[in-house]
Amino acid sequence: MKKIEAIIRKSKFKEVKEALHNVEVNFFSYWDVTGIGNEKEGHVYRGISYSTSEIQRRYLSIVVNDDFVEPTINAILKSAATDLVGDGKIFVLPVDEAYRIRTGEKGGKSLN
Repeated sequence: MKKIEAIIRKSKFKEVKEALHNVEVNFFSYWDVTGIGNEKEGHVYRGISYSTSEIQRRYLSIVVNDDFVEPTINAILKSAATDLVGDGKIFVLPVDEAYRIRTGEKGGKSLN
């Protein structure tokens, strides 16, 4: 099992959510976040310069079985990209164990 953490533009959330549902990732948690990046470029809109580190972001936390890792990452990469600085990041971490509280199931079965 792996935990996939993604920080995406808030404006791309609907597209990412639909892409995840299309690859059968139907459960994940998310939060609205703000962070500081190291991008030096700004974004100019109607003559006003905006810092890309101040773009509204959404943080997704997804735990999947190993066979869902690549489809999940590819769904996020394709649906979250704008080809502009500040599109976000994806992190993949190992998950040692998972439990379903209601039934006590553990391991990959707890994710279904």
